[in-house]
Formats: sequence, structure tokens, C-alpha cells
Amino acid sequence: MTKYANFIGVKVPELLLPNKAVDMAKWAVVACDQFTSQPDYWNETEAIVGDAPSALRIMLPELYLDKPDEASRIQAINAHMQQYVQSGVLESKGEGFVYVRRTVDGKARQGLIVALDLENYDYTKGSTTLIRATEGTIVERIPPRLRIRKDAPLEMPHILVLIDDPDKTVIEPLGNALTQTEKLYDFELMQKGGHIEGYLIKEPAQIQAALQALAALVQPAAYEAKYHTGQAPLLFAMGDGNHSFATAKANWERVKQEQGLTGASEHPARYALVELENVHDSGIVFEPIHRVLFNWDDGALCTLKATLAAQNGTCEKFNFASMEALQKETAGKPGHVLPFVTEKGIGCLYVHQPVAQLPVGTLQNGLDAVLKELTGASIDYIHGEDVVMDLGGKPGNIGFFLPPMDKSAFFRTVIFDGALPRKTFSMGEAHEKRYYLECRSIKG
Repeated sequence: MTKYANFIGVKVPELLLPNKAVDMAKWAVVACDQFTSQPDYWNETEAIVGDAPSALRIMLPELYLDKPDEASRIQAINAHMQQYVQSGVLESKGEGFVYVRRTVDGKARQGLIVALDLENYDYTKGSTTLIRATEGTIVERIPPRLRIRKDAPLEMPHILVLIDDPDKTVIEPLGNALTQTEKLYDFELMQKGGHIEGYLIKEPAQIQAALQALAALVQPAAYEAKYHTGQAPLLFAMGDGNHSFATAKANWERVKQEQGLTGASEHPARYALVELENVHDSGIVFEPIHRVLFNWDDGALCTLKATLAAQNGTCEKFNFASMEALQKETAGKPGHVLPFVTEKGIGCLYVHQPVAQLPVGTLQNGLDAVLKELTGASIDYIHGEDVVMDLGGKPGNIGFFLPPMDKSAFFRTVIFDGALPRKTFSMGEAHEKRYYLECRSIKG
């Protein structure tokens, strides 16, 4: 990495974008890991795209993973990638970043497309790399995704990576200086995805300024003053697409082994295209993900209470006439209040001195231990309090409500606790996730 050399693992990518004749509203489709239980969504996407050039032809919705026709679908994906490059459907815009502005459901957020060095990433527990996973990586999810990437000549990003930039020094200044910048796209995304604009950032001064601002976030004195720690710095935290990024890492390790390369070798597969977003962007909302347990009973709740007490010192159980009464009685209490609903009504488990920093960590640690011993019980992760109230109130079920995560605590929690419990938060609903647009070659 010689041009725009830096110590923070950022590469200025050579970008491929659809040519001017391509209908961008048909080109851009939502991330592959969305609507995985809703084939109607993808059938509607097929109908919208028709025979037009589309990112749909060079990605595999995870709905189709491990299906009998998976191999033929992957073969068709690779053929379409080659065709799109050779026929000029995709054309090079040269080296640069892309400043992105996305508006959906009345919220606007900003992003910056860059390539990140996979040598600076390690998803294992206790990692101290510049780029880190923010939830536990399930290694069994990597091989199916690796089958898609290993022979693909191109990649597209749906990965969202967060930075902790309260003074808004990296992305936002680019958005304030777009008058002399080439607009790459400006259109309505299909399937309620909102509106998106993209601008090519290729002026060396702008690129250097963004790189310097990123580097300043992990300058030792500033980092210690912000987090009060001398630990190895965390600069990039995975927001969405952790398993896709882990797959890119696995692919790079494969390429190194097969081609006799090292961690110092330059190769396109060493990098992964992502969209950076500032966790302090007002358009980013961390929504809680609640829990509902099935085949659950009063004995299991008593077991959970005892487990939480063993893990944290003490745990008490309280019942309330309503959720409003619970909220009134527990407001301002130290520790973690874990509200629940069963067919018998509303209650909570109260952990006085929790070991974990977040209520979701306290609850999930207890649930993981209990579910290992509880035959027949299962768990689902739910958006929306009304759904939890409905499902949790049915016989044999229990629903746990979790509070939204404070965005300002996100980086601090990852730094001191490591990867968050799975399903801690969601960056918006499915239709708000990233749509595929930009491409990059990953073949040497």
C-alpha cells in the first residue's frame, strides 16, 4: 500500500460503477442477508429487475444458501460478473472514495465507501486489532459464504463499519464540500429503500484529509483521553455484515496459503470494500432486539433467577400490575432491570451488581446457560415491543424486553467488554440496510 500510505489499514479503492445507460433503480438491491425468511420479497425484486443489468445477478440472497441449486447460482453469478466487466456495464471510476447520503423513513445518514485491510482484522475473542467484530462470530456461517467469494472476480459492499467521531471530522466535511465533486448516482431505491446519493471523492487533498482525520482518532494521547485506557486502539467497529467481513478475511487467508503470500503482500483480496458511518450520525438509530422463549415455565424462570444470581452475586424477582407500574417503580435503579411478560402478567428480574456493562449481556449470559440445560426450549429474537407482549403472553412462553443501546456507549463497551452478545442491536429495519451499488475487483 504505497499511494496514500497510512498506518490505519485504509486503502483507496479502484471503483467500478454501472455506466450511464444502466437503470440504477433496477441495479441496486438490498443486502443478501435480509428477508431470508421472506421469498416474496426476492420474487418481487426479480419482477422489478426483469432482464435489466442488476446487482441481483451478481449476489446470492441468503434465502438460497445450502439449497440444491446453490452451485449453479454461484456459477451464474461469476459469469455475470465477468460479462458486466467485459461488456462495459461496469466501468472504472479510478481510485477514490464515495461519499454516500441515504434517506429512508425520514432519517438521513452519511457514509464513506473505502477499502479496509483485512490484515488489521481479527474476529476472535480478545482481539486487539484496529478493526474488530462487535458480536460473536459464528465460524460455521463462514464456509457457505466463502463458496460464493472464493472464485468471484468482484465484490460489492453491504458491510457497514462504525467509527467513533463525535466532532464529525472524517465523513461530514466531505458532505459539506460537494460542489466540485462528481455525482455518481441520485435515485430512489426499490422496495421502500428510500433515496440515495453518491459522490466520487478523488481529489488527493480531500482523501488525505479524511485519512488524517481517521488517524487522529487513534492518536495515543487523544485515544487515552477519550477512553481512559492504554489498550491497543479500536478504530473500526463492525456495524452490519460481520460474517461477510469475516468471510473476506477467510478468503484472504486462503489466497495467501494457495499463492505463497504473506501478510505484507499486496493483493486485491487483502482488502474488503465497506461503508464507514459515524456512530454519532443522527440518522443512525440503534434499535433493541428483544427475546422470546418458547416451551418455558415457572421452573425455568426460577432457574434463570438462580443462574443470574450465581453469575452476578444477587438477583431478585418482582411482579407488577402493568408495564407502566414496573417502569415507575424501577426508574433510576442502579444495576440491570430485566422486564418480562408471561401469561400471568408483567414482572422483572433485578440484578444489583451486574458483571456485564449492558442489560442484554446480563440477560443473554443467563439465558445461554439455562437453554443448555432446558430440553425443548427455544429462543427467538424480536423487533417491536408489541410483538414481544403478544408472543410472551401466550401459554408456555416468556418475553424479555431490552432497552435501546446508548450509541455513545457502543465503542466503550466493545473496548472493555469485547464483542457484544449476539443480537444486541439493529441498525434499522431490513429495508434500511445497505443496498449493493459499487464494485471492486478482488482477483490478482
